[in-house]
Amino acid sequence: MRDIMTKAKWLLTISLFFVSSTGLQAETDDSSPAFELVVLGDSGGIQDGNLSAFLLRSVTEPNYVALDAGTLVNGINQSVKQGAFDDLAIVDDDKWGKAGSILRHHVKGYLISHAHLDHINGMLVASPEDSKKSIYAIPSVNTMIGETYFNGKAWANFSDRGIPPLLNKYHVVDLLPGKTAPIANTALHVTAFSLSHPVESSAFVIEHGDDIFVYFGDTGPDIVEKQDKLDAIWTYLAKQVKHKKLRGVIIETSFENERPHNLLFGHLTPELLMGELRSLATKIGGEKPLQGLNVVISHIKYTLAKNVDPRANITKQLDDGNDLGLNIIIPKQGQKLLF
Repeated sequence: MRDIMTKAKWLLTISLFFVSSTGLQAETDDSSPAFELVVLGDSGGIQDGNLSAFLLRSVTEPNYVALDAGTLVNGINQSVKQGAFDDLAIVDDDKWGKAGSILRHHVKGYLISHAHLDHINGMLVASPEDSKKSIYAIPSVNTMIGETYFNGKAWANFSDRGIPPLLNKYHVVDLLPGKTAPIANTALHVTAFSLSHPVESSAFVIEHGDDIFVYFGDTGPDIVEKQDKLDAIWTYLAKQVKHKKLRGVIIETSFENERPHNLLFGHLTPELLMGELRSLATKIGGEKPLQGLNVVISHIKYTLAKNVDPRANITKQLDDGNDLGLNIIIPKQGQKLLF
């Protein structure tokens, strides 16, 4: 009996190892996580203080890359309160508080999907107290950031490119679609792909060794946009997963299924997302090839309308349409996830 109880306690300890009040181990057939994700902002649309932004790092190092930066400092503060960084060996800096040390010492760069304000606002307003690091984006996005924000009018030019005076805090790096590049001061590499949106958007395939994580900025579906940009990403991933492990995907679902296609403005619904992921499954082949894939839903549009809960409605529609066996995750600001 004592041996049985000891074994039960051991199994319970193992099952709880990756679960805490601040985060959870996303389902995977490999119990050892490869990536840590901290949710700085989980929503799209009008609610300032909680806009699209995530921090991603390999669990082998203490350095993050930001996946968009709609909300930055407030997201870090909320994540600190919820204990998302409790396991991080934070650099001790006499000048800066905990959030400042995380931003300045542990966030090593920004992957910016597109230049809409709800994806870049946090980086802009934090720039006066940020540290030197790189901004990675496809060329059209970097150009728009410089022309629209870092122009000496909307905001001082904290970058090393564009309209003088240049403050040279941020090194601007152009990512050529389909070409893999290192993310400085991390062990991560990234490959960017163009996405369909009113302004050009992008997705980032992030790799560490044989592990892959994918972040999608705002995107319309191929069936509406008629540009086959998502098809190009699915083709790439279908080849990669033959010898690498796809740990997780962050992809937007902005509107409910009832939204007319002509009013999507370059966004997805649950039904359209499932259609796109079925395309990926077909390219991979086999029986239920996406079974258990971690799919984190981002950019659910917030509304001020009465008696309307888009998050609850979209969650139900995603669950109802999930015939692929996906592990669908609706993230919350401040949460830590392991993949």
